Amino acid sequence: MTQQQASVITDEMRARIGVESEPVAHEVDNTGCRQFARSVGYTDPIYFDEAAAKGKGHRAVVAPYGFLGHPVVVPGQAAHVPEAFRLAIPYKRVLNGGTDIEYLAEVCAGDRLAATTKLTELTEREGKMGPMLIVSTETAFRNKNGETVAIQRGTAIRY
Repeated sequence: MTQQQASVITDEMRARIGVESEPVAHEVDNTGCRQFARSVGYTDPIYFDEAAAKGKGHRAVVAPYGFLGHPVVVPGQAAHVPEAFRLAIPYKRVLNGGTDIEYLAEVCAGDRLAATTKLTELTEREGKMGPMLIVSTETAFRNKNGETVAIQRGTAIRY
């Protein structure tokens, strides 16, 4: 007979589910778009050349799928870490369980996005290496008008 392990999910962790973080500014710039496009093998000029992008009806160089800008970091100021990522989890190893991005509008160079993250689910499982905690999050990216342009859903496996 095996003994069931106590849950590592605390009341404090449960209380954070669904709570949206303060927004974190993300800047989408030409260089970031170009570097990301190059790194994943995109060759369409809309990811590199503003004239080509505008010629195809876009506002500016298009942010390639998977690139939603860089968080703005100011020297001397602490980088903001959303509450969803500051859980007191006893497991030290982390494995990316997957990331999915749903695009609701075009993202282009020059956009400044506000990203808010919330914890959506905590699940415990037993794996080959022992107990695991599956942490699911959702980050909404909003443009300057407050419209959601993308939703990123991620899963982290802690073990």
